Amino acid sequence: MTHTPDTPLDPVDALIRLGGVATWPELRALTSRRKLRTAVSAGRVIELTRPYYALPETDQALAAAIRLGGTVSHLSAAQRWGWKVKTPPALPTITVPRWRHHLDPDGVEVHWGNLAPDAVQGRVTSPVQTVVDCARTYSFDEALAVADSALRGGVDHDSLLDAAKASPRTGRRKAMEVVEAADGRAANPFESVLRGIAKRVPGLEVEPQQWVGDVGRADLMDRRLGLVIEAESFEFHADSASFGRDVRRYTLFVRSGFIVVRFTWKDVMLDPDYVRAVLADLVAQGPYGRAVRCPSCAAAA
Repeated sequence: MTHTPDTPLDPVDALIRLGGVATWPELRALTSRRKLRTAVSAGRVIELTRPYYALPETDQALAAAIRLGGTVSHLSAAQRWGWKVKTPPALPTITVPRWRHHLDPDGVEVHWGNLAPDAVQGRVTSPVQTVVDCARTYSFDEALAVADSALRGGVDHDSLLDAAKASPRTGRRKAMEVVEAADGRAANPFESVLRGIAKRVPGLEVEPQQWVGDVGRADLMDRRLGLVIEAESFEFHADSASFGRDVRRYTLFVRSGFIVVRFTWKDVMLDPDYVRAVLADLVAQGPYGRAVRCPSCAAAA
């Protein structure tokens, strides 16, 4: 059965929350088919390639690359590959050769660099090059969302490591940190950004999508501390049954000895200092030893 939310979001807002690229099954939890059709007709949302919908800036990046004699790169390239990002780029992101001069970059985020032939596919940086470019350029959590999505999309982790090691000295350390932390088990940018924040908290070692016996799967877990961190879904609960299952799952986590902390999308994306402070306080209070010793947790370890 198909469910739509009681108060559908504008499709543009829905796409932003879903990482800038989404399929209809993902969108229907946040918006309606009628609103989506209207947004597509108005050009506010585009059909990128079936089955993906995206924001118009994705196509604008290709047009800008042609105009400037450059290559779609960074966050725009990530979206061309169908990956989800923390926040869609405000401007098309393009890389142009260092020798090109007298360009009109108005309305474009320009990066300068000479790309090797094998780093470009058509007018877009290759998947591996795209991940490394983002890792060298953007904040840790923003780059981590791209790298996680690339791994989910089938990009080889070892290839990313090799490319990060061979990247230019400026930004190489950042690239290595992002690629080493990347994990395709993260379900979406929301979880990736939350993990990025958690990794900046001293004493906290989290892993994504960890099972607690037969109770269920936690978005993030520090098993040593007995701490479960949940990215509280921004999707609407389709019915009371799904809401009830989530409530019971959280309760069973606690019953198994874990401390459970839940953060909303707005917490993670708009108030990371709050999230970081909460996690630091919990680290200072831990560990919660019952969780480490409970039979179901030992079986899942």
